[in-house]
Amino acid sequence: SSAMRLLVRRPQLARPLTFSVPVNARFPHQSFTVRAFSSGGFLPKQEVQERVLSVVKNFEGVDVSKVSETAHFMNDLGLDSLDTVEIVMAFEDEFAIEIPDAEAEKIQTVEQAISYVASHPQAK
Repeated sequence: SSAMRLLVRRPQLARPLTFSVPVNARFPHQSFTVRAFSSGGFLPKQEVQERVLSVVKNFEGVDVSKVSETAHFMNDLGLDSLDTVEIVMAFEDEFAIEIPDAEAEKIQTVEQAISYVASHPQAK
């Protein structure tokens, strides 16, 4: 019923903001269309993976040959708990996001870091 449809909102497809701007004051009916899209969205997982791996490989004390998507920060890469906190902070800097402490504690592997960042809509 129509009353039910009012209560349940369906997701709308993103539409660009469109408006016309006069090009010439002498001919106000001539115009061009300006389209602005939102900058929201998720980074491609491949890009996130490459950038996370780069951060890990460039982290002080990490043996580059041991870095893989499945590497555990402590068990495989030999990082201690402070290093793990610092590497999560490096991910925050790299992707311009803030990872809450409760979530940061769960990031113990490269794969977990990739998954978290790839699912974060504000990651840049």
